Amino acid sequence: MKSLDFEEYIGIETFFTKELGIGGKLRSLPEDFIVKEIFLYPNRKENGLFTIAEISSRNWETNTLVREMSKKLHISRKRISFAGTKDKRACSTQLMSFYNIPEDKLSHIKIKDMTIKNVYSTDKPIKLGELHGNKFEVTIRRIDKNVKQEKVQNIAGYLEKHCGFPNFYGVQRFGIMRPITHIVGKHIINGDFEKAVMSYIANPMAGENKDTYRLRDDLEKSYDFSRALQSYPNSLNFEKAILNKLVTDPEDFVGALKELPKNLLTMFVSAYQSYLFNRILSERIRKNIPLNKAIVGDIILPVRKNVIDYNGIMVTKSNIEKVNRQVSKKKAFVSGLLVGSDSIFPEGDMGEIEHKIVEKEKIDHRDFIIPEIPYLSSSGSRRSFLALLNKMDWKLDTDELNEGKKVLILKFELQKGCYATSLLREFMKSEDIKNY
Repeated sequence: MKSLDFEEYIGIETFFTKELGIGGKLRSLPEDFIVKEIFLYPNRKENGLFTIAEISSRNWETNTLVREMSKKLHISRKRISFAGTKDKRACSTQLMSFYNIPEDKLSHIKIKDMTIKNVYSTDKPIKLGELHGNKFEVTIRRIDKNVKQEKVQNIAGYLEKHCGFPNFYGVQRFGIMRPITHIVGKHIINGDFEKAVMSYIANPMAGENKDTYRLRDDLEKSYDFSRALQSYPNSLNFEKAILNKLVTDPEDFVGALKELPKNLLTMFVSAYQSYLFNRILSERIRKNIPLNKAIVGDIILPVRKNVIDYNGIMVTKSNIEKVNRQVSKKKAFVSGLLVGSDSIFPEGDMGEIEHKIVEKEKIDHRDFIIPEIPYLSSSGSRRSFLALLNKMDWKLDTDELNEGKKVLILKFELQKGCYATSLLREFMKSEDIKNY
């Protein structure tokens, strides 16, 4: 079943389940999308340099919340770190660390729709990716009243039979209103920093605010950085940071990019890798190659002491039976390419798919060495094609907010790096990507 043009723009080109979707609307309220990290707590240490806290927020995107907290604390946002980025239209609970901020000072800051608890000192910061996973409770509203339990069960049963769902990078990775992070990343990889900057600060896209569209369009045509700096609203704070640099030096596009937070800047290259992975995974599904079973030529990622070993193992005729026994026990995962400077390609059918997609992009693996901004360089990696779904509870009920409609409530846990929206799209199969 073919997906949407918008999704194809981010590399998602097909569905996994065969059943028609239930439709519906996601995130009608922030409370319809509840996510809580499964924490990895650092050990307590009295008078440690870092203060740890559980941060619960409603309708706050993580980077924007960090910016607001840094203002309230009168510190650089670089002194605040977190394990995972959370979306705005949600209720989120996540662990953060604060460098050299006393516990009592942190406990007393006031920000709308944010609470702080379990504050303590430690000697180590929270780092990106340092979490077990996330727990979700998601409510899909405005489902047609004629949708039956059987339809939901057919989708859920198919996913349970296959032990999970396609491990696509969700639209949040690329930007819901302006899915451009991978476009910026591709320009960085190609060494065209002017196009990278202009793709971010200009580049008007259908669907965004009309005034913002007009301002971006004017900048796209005029290159008048001073006028854009004066006219852009404060809500476009990252764009204005770039513009402020360009007003001083209109040719320093590398320096302008460096005005962005490091974690946001690194997201551009990783988003481009994510886009290519999505295309590879889409092609595997389209060719009916299983996600929960290896074929000859695949590269699998073994699990050693409950940790995935990203030094993959090539599947051959001589080891395929042993490999698939491990895959069936969830002690190994079939993987796809996150292209980088040290990429190793599989062989056989998947090798052909991965080489073809990379070659179509007209890039070379060495392009992922970026001397102008060295910390954006990437050696590459691999990612499981399958997102595990160990347990999922669901309930189809009456939608009390929308008369004559139904609501589906899903409760599930995902490993870190897996996108809930990639699961939800299999149920919804919506015609509007923004529903995700």
